[in-house]
Amino acid sequence: MNAALNGKLATVFGGSGFLGRYVVRALAQRGWRVRAAVRRPDLAGQLQPYGAVGQIQPVQANLRPEFRSSVERAVEGADAVVNLVGILSEWGKQTFDAVQTEGASVVAEAAKAAGVASLTHVSALGAEAAGASRYARSKAAGEAAIRAAFPDAVVFRPSALFGTDDTFLNRFATLATMVPVLPLIGGGKTKFQPVYVVDVAEAIAVAIEGGATPGATYELGGPRVMSLREIFEFVLAETERRRLLVPIPFALAKLKASFLQLLPNPLLTVDQVTLLKSDSVVSEEAKAAGLTLAGLGITPHAVEAIAPSYLWTYRSRGQYDRHPA
Repeated sequence: MNAALNGKLATVFGGSGFLGRYVVRALAQRGWRVRAAVRRPDLAGQLQPYGAVGQIQPVQANLRPEFRSSVERAVEGADAVVNLVGILSEWGKQTFDAVQTEGASVVAEAAKAAGVASLTHVSALGAEAAGASRYARSKAAGEAAIRAAFPDAVVFRPSALFGTDDTFLNRFATLATMVPVLPLIGGGKTKFQPVYVVDVAEAIAVAIEGGATPGATYELGGPRVMSLREIFEFVLAETERRRLLVPIPFALAKLKASFLQLLPNPLLTVDQVTLLKSDSVVSEEAKAAGLTLAGLGITPHAVEAIAPSYLWTYRSRGQYDRHPA
């Protein structure tokens, strides 16, 4: 049941995306009015049941600099702004720099000019100005742009997000239904700290309501660090599929990705292969400083506690008939 409306308005850029839907729901449950700023408001109808009648309003906005006026309209009158917009691969004018760097700058500048009290920005673990991956560099540049325009903004860097409709575990499970061999890029040694999307949404809600340190950068991960190999093994065990795991050198993976990235919605790009050379785990420095989920009073959910509830759909014989395929 939703709480009574508190009279405050939050604008959530990327509100219809995977993380965005959970953030909109978390805020609505706390009594916020939510303005979901998205490129296609006509496709954001799934947000309406998360709140009372009129509590959630999808509006059109595009973060690219040439559409700055749409961002300015979206933040008008808002008490808080959340920027969740990001991409994993580029297509057309939706480049890493345009979306994750320049777009972040546009949001921060518009929020500051509108007198918004609170800005929360979601980046990613591994964001690094001198990183080898263009994705990582654009994320770091986006953080810098946010800080330059809005110094008190709270930045969250999550590891890989998992949840019912994620593009992480579901992608691996889908791949396992299609091919007999699964590639372990770089030997499958890259480490992740998968974090439940609901926990990240909760962290954002806590920050918006003043529970985070202004100007701080938080690193968000789940309770378990897993290698890429361990993630594949977990998915195979839950989907009850037997597949051969074959180590693939980074150089060969890049060669294959150079062809795959020419396809629409590619399974793998060269930049993603480069990104896999770096681990995505919470640093010891963040833990010591309390800049983690625990520091926000949130106990993270383990992947083993959540993922089985949706990975069973990939079993060849359904949820209860256990016959590995």
